[in-house]
Amino acid sequence: MTTGNPETSPLVAAQHRAMPYTRLTDCGMDPADARRLLADTAAETPWQDAAAAIAQAQLERARLAEESGHRATARQAYRYASAALMFAQMAYQTDTAEKRDLYAGHMAATTALAPAVERVEIPHRGGALGGWLCLPPHGTPRATVIVWGGLSGWGAAYLPVADAYTARGLACLLAEGPGQGESRLRHGLYVDEHVTEGFARFVDLVEADPRLAGAIGVQGISFGGLFAAHLAAADPRAGAVVVNGAPAVPTVPEFRTAREQLAAVVGTDDLDRVAEVMAALRFDPDKNPITCPLLLLHGGRDALARYEDQEPFLRAADPATATVRVWPDGEHTLYNHAAERDALTGDWFTDHLTGQGTPEG
Repeated sequence: MTTGNPETSPLVAAQHRAMPYTRLTDCGMDPADARRLLADTAAETPWQDAAAAIAQAQLERARLAEESGHRATARQAYRYASAALMFAQMAYQTDTAEKRDLYAGHMAATTALAPAVERVEIPHRGGALGGWLCLPPHGTPRATVIVWGGLSGWGAAYLPVADAYTARGLACLLAEGPGQGESRLRHGLYVDEHVTEGFARFVDLVEADPRLAGAIGVQGISFGGLFAAHLAAADPRAGAVVVNGAPAVPTVPEFRTAREQLAAVVGTDDLDRVAEVMAALRFDPDKNPITCPLLLLHGGRDALARYEDQEPFLRAADPATATVRVWPDGEHTLYNHAAERDALTGDWFTDHLTGQGTPEG
């Protein structure tokens, strides 16, 4: 959904391209809230104000439901508030006080979902990496999948993905790695040449938790798919990997807002340093073989990651265990095929991590 308003300002038009209706609902916003956010911002209400107002209305709805003993309704409202605040903080490319406050509000709304959603923290480099652990409703998890995002959406933005996995008996750890979420905004942990070590700490956490039996899969969404591929190549504990909409050869973007976003992830305004880190993260399939099963997802209408940008991940994998799924009309990370995408990856991880079914090559 787009506003189609020819008088929309360049800023609002850019926000609507980056955060279309399909992405808003994919990451858990109430469809009615998503429509309202796009309409209010098209009418020139600042993005962060419009999204925060929507979140506040959902938080009030949650409060009233709790007072009335309607816990299921309260949980639903907290999830919608969490999603709205995730998108509110995206209005800021750099780490301003306003961005941190909005993300803190998102954290508080997500924390209210306990015990169904459990906050975890892992000491790392003098700070802490954070994440959200979601367990299946019944029995011991059959395996665990660690999921992370990219440059602007992280952690609980992927609660709908966790729903698909826990419904299949898998545990799901929604990670905020270096350069992401509270790991960056609160603890000052950024992306550098050794970012894979940070993401490996989530594998350590899963291995150390007695509740989490079985194999471990990793999934990277958008830019995070690059980190997932590096981890799968470097860490034999990764039993399967999904890469969705990632560049194998990251570069410093041409557009100012994208450059600011990437600089914030690296933690510096020095573009030479940003370029240095991107060069170090280039994925070379000859030097980084992926020995575990790989599922590569691509959307034919993805304006941020072309198929050629992801093809090196395929070349790194064993053709016998590599699978590609392309949606010709798919948007970036397949926002517009979210339910089918999550069912596919949930079933694929189940097959490859638990041995159920006959995996397709």
